[in-house]
Amino acid sequence: MTWEDRASTAYPIVMRTARTVTQTQASTRAGVLDELEWRGAIAQSTDLDALRAAVAEGPITLYCGFDPTAPSLHFGNFVQLVVLRRFQQAGHKVLCLVGGSTGQIGDPKPTSERILKTREQTAHNVARIKELVTPFLDFDGSTGVEHPAVLVDNLDWFGPLSALDFLRDVGKHFRVNQMVKKEAIARRLESQEGISYTEFSYQLLQAYDYLELYRTYGCVLQTGGSDQWGNITAGVDLVHRVEGVSVHALATPLLTDGSGTKYGKSEGNAIWLSADMTSPYAFYQYFLNVDDDSVGTLLRFFTDRSREEIEELERLTREEPFRRAGQRALAQDMVTLVHGEPARDAVVAASEALFGRGDVTTLDAGTLRDATAELPGGEVSVGATITDALVATGLVESRNAARRAVGDGAVSLNGVKVADAELVLDDDAFLHGVAAIVRRGKRNLAAARRA
Repeated sequence: MTWEDRASTAYPIVMRTARTVTQTQASTRAGVLDELEWRGAIAQSTDLDALRAAVAEGPITLYCGFDPTAPSLHFGNFVQLVVLRRFQQAGHKVLCLVGGSTGQIGDPKPTSERILKTREQTAHNVARIKELVTPFLDFDGSTGVEHPAVLVDNLDWFGPLSALDFLRDVGKHFRVNQMVKKEAIARRLESQEGISYTEFSYQLLQAYDYLELYRTYGCVLQTGGSDQWGNITAGVDLVHRVEGVSVHALATPLLTDGSGTKYGKSEGNAIWLSADMTSPYAFYQYFLNVDDDSVGTLLRFFTDRSREEIEELERLTREEPFRRAGQRALAQDMVTLVHGEPARDAVVAASEALFGRGDVTTLDAGTLRDATAELPGGEVSVGATITDALVATGLVESRNAARRAVGDGAVSLNGVKVADAELVLDDDAFLHGVAAIVRRGKRNLAAARRA
């Protein structure tokens, strides 16, 4: 069975369009590793020279797995989607694995046991994730990629597999004395809680995914985060033991936030890719506010901007940090990729309107709701005065302070300067019936949310 035959049956959204491979396409395939290296996307690999040779010979098949342990993918998953996207754009064959079976085991945690998921929870999350990956990878050839991506679910092969067959055909290839040397396993063994057999055996399940994808699709590369290196290399070892061939592994560095904490749902600081869990406005604001030292790294890793563009943005960030040129470019590119151009235009307009460079009354209801949700504020009733609103939102400490601020010409309501401390907030003051935007001075902004 050819790649095209397997692709057409793996998942119904996959279609194949015939194309002629050009010399330029072949050159692009070979250069993907150089591209990933200068963008800082390679932390570890099994044999980078051998992988370079394989990539140069022709399109390879690679995969990355995503366990559906939450109803959305998060920023940590986005790292891997970007890597798969770059390989696909370079002409390689990409498999996106959703863990319909392994997802039931739950999310890995450095020092505690996984929280198991029900079959129903996992099935719901699988459906959501299938929707979320489609903006990042081309599954139907509509963008002109040489090989549409294929979406696979490991429940398809683990579901019919009995425990006895798994232990006999897979378990016999693993040595416990080698497994306990894996960093993640060793760390858990040293913890007070220890490690369950479920957690201990997870690497066998992930390894079997690689073997199954090698057999079915000729997959020769698995990518993932460097914290998954032990599980990834377990798959490399299993394929070699069973099939007698050498396959490859590539790990990306762990990206961390300003406090040095890994991005991810298990760390409690997740930036979700689903708009109903992290709004496009909140997503935009997050990247608009990354620190200057991180912006160059994130521009390289996630955007398609050239080396020259990124170096110029780094220069501007370094020499004129108050303009936040790098952050603005990063935030706009990220929202475009994750949520699309219309969402980008809406959140940019909202940000400019809220911070004095646009008209807040032109914002649509959804964008206004998302934007004001990110602001400090308080509940205010129709009929309250601007003085009441200033106190309720925390912009001033007292009614006297509110009156002084109005008298000094430092207060505005929905972008219009207020001269009367007893101005009444009527229905129209609450935009879309949601909130009124109250400002004191240039930088102090709050949402008076309709009570």
